[in-house]
Amino acid sequence: MKDEIADAVAAAAARIEVRDAVDHVYRLLAEAIAVRKPICTASGRCCRFEEFGHRLYLTTMELAKFVADLAEVRTLPAGTSGSTIGRSLPILAVKENSIEKKEDWDGLGCPFQARGLCGVHEIRPFGCRIFFCDPTSADWQHDQYERHHARLRNLHDALSVPYHYVEWRFALKTLGLARRK
Repeated sequence: MKDEIADAVAAAAARIEVRDAVDHVYRLLAEAIAVRKPICTASGRCCRFEEFGHRLYLTTMELAKFVADLAEVRTLPAGTSGSTIGRSLPILAVKENSIEKKEDWDGLGCPFQARGLCGVHEIRPFGCRIFFCDPTSADWQHDQYERHHARLRNLHDALSVPYHYVEWRFALKTLGLARRK
């Protein structure tokens, strides 16, 4: 199963139409978020999965987009900011210990959280984009998740990308992007 996921992600990451399709879904989601304006306290609790009581799952195409974007971020000089990834995503500042050094990860929470902040915020997966700790947006989040996940699911069929729906940390370990200390 791990090889099947890794192979599907690698093949999809190499396809610009796959990355563009995921970008489109992310833009639609951003528009919905802009209209609703849910509150994010930027506490970082949502990245500490065990503490917050949830898990993050994502699709093959989301993983492919993340892998492609992360590869581009990793090729930039340390401290670079203000560039763009592909054509539309503003790039995060490459921070020491937030992207490259995952060997000190304890296996809990998200391995890309560094000092309470997301080290990959601009390229984060769909589930991170839709989750807000705003209790008034719970129903809205659920509806938006279902709507946009259905779009992602349909894109897998339309673009002939094998569909896998896997837990974030399992996927990162499978792809060699995170290791426990």
